[in-house]
Amino acid sequence: MERTANVDRKTKETAISLKLCLDGTGKHEINTGVPFFDHMLSLFSAHGFFDLFITARGDIEVDFHHTVEDVGLVLGNALDKALGDRKGIKRFGNVTVPMDDALASVAVDLSNRPYLVYNVTPMPFPGGNFDISLAREFFRAFSTKGGMNLHINVFYGQNEHHIIESVFKAAGRALDQATSIDERINGICSTKGVL
Repeated sequence: MERTANVDRKTKETAISLKLCLDGTGKHEINTGVPFFDHMLSLFSAHGFFDLFITARGDIEVDFHHTVEDVGLVLGNALDKALGDRKGIKRFGNVTVPMDDALASVAVDLSNRPYLVYNVTPMPFPGGNFDISLAREFFRAFSTKGGMNLHINVFYGQNEHHIIESVFKAAGRALDQATSIDERINGICSTKGVL
């Protein structure tokens, strides 16, 4: 069974085309018009072993918010679609990733009960034009449309780039765990019988 999804979304603010393969090798081609965001999504793909192809056009002359949030919505839709009925998945993932001075932990439950906990201290991003608070908007949209309970905690860090990089790497790794098929699971991994 191939767990892939193609999702397109067009609004007055953005036009996004996305292809996701959960059982990939980490291949990626990402062009959102926001270079730092492209870098973070590439890390997410590589460390989650997801094949991810994204083309996005947005009103980045206004700011990056619409593009970043809408990519989160589309990626969440693609994740939900690729998971299908969610039978056989491990459902849970939990990873802690260091990146030089930073340490981030991401825990996920693909429960179909969206909720985001985001404990990352807001800080300026010197020398760049990417507002780090946009990462929160991305993960909020992603968790909502992806039907996941997502907890992101940064324990410490001094460099803003390292902090956000550790978050995206940990998110990819945790989601790789949660989406993995476990042959011991017959049906849905829930005592309720549904997610």
